Amino acid sequence: MSSETSQPVARVTYLVVGWICVGLGIIGALLPVMPTTIFMIAALACFAKGSPETAQKLLAHPRFGPPLTAWKTHGAISKRSKTFAVAAMAVSWIVVVVTSKSWIVPAVVGAILIAVASYVATRPTPPEEM
Repeated sequence: MSSETSQPVARVTYLVVGWICVGLGIIGALLPVMPTTIFMIAALACFAKGSPETAQKLLAHPRFGPPLTAWKTHGAISKRSKTFAVAAMAVSWIVVVVTSKSWIVPAVVGAILIAVASYVATRPTPPEEM
């Protein structure tokens, strides 16, 4: 496959995945059990490669733009988002513990969630919240 044909395919792929992430992010904004920001960050990354104009529109969005800008410029997550994410992970782990028949699944899921929660909790807070 030549680079001339692979670039348009890659661009369309990034756009499709970006819009899927936006859709999932919007669902997450409506349903408390699904995350929003991570899908919007993924959408922003896809749009940055597939359509920089769409990435700029997402950054300028009144609801989704500020947390995306904080992530893009500072790698920062708001205190509220950190608290919600870690609490959701804890509730998810409790559900796994209650519904599992063995100890191995909760142990593996718990280890993964601890790693992810540690990453989220140690991200900086946006400067405007300090």
